[in-house]
Amino acid sequence: IMAPKRLPRHKLRRSARNYRDNPKSRAKKNAAQRRRNKLKINKKYRAELNRARRKAGQYGKGGKDFSHTKRGKLVRENASKNRARNRSRK
Repeated sequence: IMAPKRLPRHKLRRSARNYRDNPKSRAKKNAAQRRRNKLKINKKYRAELNRARRKAGQYGKGGKDFSHTKRGKLVRENASKNRARNRSRK
């Protein structure tokens, strides 16, 4: 599968523009993200969501995400809503 074409700079949002213009900054962010992804608690979190998608027959097929509610239950949710939560903009 080919990677999507890069957007022109003027179509990028503020942080994407910053990381494209500052390779050192991007490397620092990616290093921090790699460290975060290695934590046991994050691996367990991702494994739980993958398990739920596999059980529902949705693993690797696109469709809605599974999301944790405040009570810890797993529910299906649009990816855009799930991934927009805890971001500065909606």
